[in-house]
Amino acid sequence: MHNKIDHFVIGTDTLEQGIAEIDARLGVIIPRGGKHDAMSTHNCVMQSGNESFFELIAIDPDAPADPGRRRWFSLDEAETRTRLKARPRALCWVVGTDDLEAVVKASPVDLGEITMLTRGALSWRLTVPKDGHLPMGGLLPLFIQWPDSDPHPSTAQQNLGVILEKICLSHPEAETLENILKALQVEHLAEITTGDAALRFQVTSPKGTVIFD
Repeated sequence: MHNKIDHFVIGTDTLEQGIAEIDARLGVIIPRGGKHDAMSTHNCVMQSGNESFFELIAIDPDAPADPGRRRWFSLDEAETRTRLKARPRALCWVVGTDDLEAVVKASPVDLGEITMLTRGALSWRLTVPKDGHLPMGGLLPLFIQWPDSDPHPSTAQQNLGVILEKICLSHPEAETLENILKALQVEHLAEITTGDAALRFQVTSPKGTVIFD
């Protein structure tokens, strides 16, 4: 398997809230992306270096309130909604792979179903738990596979000078987390430390180094 960081996800109560927060912290206006009809969510996106991207996501107030399934990224969970009302938060990271079936088969934990999704002209397959939870609260990545024939979507996004420096994972049983990531062949993609469970994204920006948690 060839695995690399594909994108990272910041959740926000509303896109307007998130756009303002990112402007204040990074000094850029993140462009609007589009709608995820299957999840009743919408997003903003921009490049973050090395064919990866920064995604800001929120529940779409103009979409059906009930998409017929639990939304991804734990967005239907009361705890997540409470956290996002306070401020935009790091939700999860997503790893691109060239063999999604092999990843799911090798995983020692349930990563969810392989689900076909779309946004506008884009289509992809992603691991999504049926109940919408984030494996280990977002410390484990979701896995995505884009069509081989298409360029990575980040190539069509704006480069505003924001670069992902590192993904930082903290857990009381760091060795257990690291062993799971090794089984998934992604332990080299994140910095792992012992401590309270936490997910952080460190980026460089026109305003310097910023950490999202």
